[in-house]
Amino acid sequence: MNMEKLVSVKNVSFAYGSRPVLENINLDIYRGDYMGIVGPNGSGKSTLLKLVLGILKPTKGNIEVFGKSVDRFNRWERVGYVRQKASFFNPGFPATVEEVISANIHSGGGLFNASVKRRRERVFEALSLVNMEEYGGRLIGNLSGGQQQRVFIARALVNSPEILFLDEPTVGIDLDSQREFYCLLEKLNINMRITIVMVSHDIGVIAQKVSRIACMGDGKLICHRQSSGEMISEALKKTYGDWTSPIVHDHQPWP
Repeated sequence: MNMEKLVSVKNVSFAYGSRPVLENINLDIYRGDYMGIVGPNGSGKSTLLKLVLGILKPTKGNIEVFGKSVDRFNRWERVGYVRQKASFFNPGFPATVEEVISANIHSGGGLFNASVKRRRERVFEALSLVNMEEYGGRLIGNLSGGQQQRVFIARALVNSPEILFLDEPTVGIDLDSQREFYCLLEKLNINMRITIVMVSHDIGVIAQKVSRIACMGDGKLICHRQSSGEMISEALKKTYGDWTSPIVHDHQPWP
């Protein structure tokens, strides 16, 4: 089967000043992937994500997004990004759910110059995808952690992206909300055909959900494979020690 490559990371290294963070990373992300990038805190997962998104520039190596060098890529409406909530969210800011989502409408996606009515329609279409359409007029700070995270996903979906990156999206939300969250991501991947890439330090949980996995440690990509749960389990053991939970995958990337 011919798989379309959406992101290509080749021989990428990165350092904060004199402190190396990533070393000679190679990674390909294909259309239809539901990928987990896992590893302990400080292993370079979020840094890798920021390099792919053009937020940081590599010390060496090349990154391509949709076939273009990341520093020349300008169709960012094709890419959705859900950041770590603590890094940007002020729960006391008096913004409604609709305002939070509308603020992310990208100038390149055809909606930026659309009528107010069409922009509002698109906001509520995005909210409906995450089952939050009734919350448009609510203040974002008055929602639960799980509800807020759904709003942030809707914010990323408002431009109809083809690939969605999420950085530690389940931090700070309860277990029931986490289960609902993973069901939502699977729906987006299978039904909406959105490629999903999620960074997490919660190795055991994410490994049961994804169809591909990349393991990071000490700034290196230790393993990266598309495989059965058994093979991923062995890769995790090799990377992180005696990790023995069984892993079962119940879906594959769509053709």
